[in-house]
Amino acid sequence: MRKLKLDELNRATVAEFKAGDKLPVAVVLDNVRSMHNIGSIFRTSDGFAVEQICLCGITAQPPHREIEKTALGATQSVNWEYFTEPMQAIEQLRSDGYLIVAVEQAENSTMLNDFIPIAGKKYALIFGNEVNGVSDEVMQHIDACIEIPQFGTKHSFNIVVSAGIVLWDFFVKMAGGEVHS
Repeated sequence: MRKLKLDELNRATVAEFKAGDKLPVAVVLDNVRSMHNIGSIFRTSDGFAVEQICLCGITAQPPHREIEKTALGATQSVNWEYFTEPMQAIEQLRSDGYLIVAVEQAENSTMLNDFIPIAGKKYALIFGNEVNGVSDEVMQHIDACIEIPQFGTKHSFNIVVSAGIVLWDFFVKMAGGEVHS
């Protein structure tokens, strides 16, 4: 077996990507501290063709060298917007027809493997601060909460790992693993 070279991957240009179909998902970063985490989530969001990223509160914004280290240019391909407060993003997304879903360990959360997205709906997935998670204020305004099952001694995944797991799951469930441009 031979690994493919970059020029054999037939990747879309930024313009082709922006014009192509997207997974009906917005990623909301609620006061994420690490610029490397932010950049990695941009790159993961590009990989799953999400509609947009909402950067909220202390979450840093592109352009920034530390974000680009892990984003590798995805800040150019993925649409993003900054909000001074997470609730501003949630209000805008709700008015745009998104269902607001926190990714958090909470009472009455639904395990990710049991969560079935509703066909034709758009979802805003909220990922919280690396230490404090999704803010208490935001948790009071969500439509649903999903939790990633865990079986080890630690009680959380890194935010980037969580975003990758959840976005993959939504990609498979919503797009059948396929998005066409």
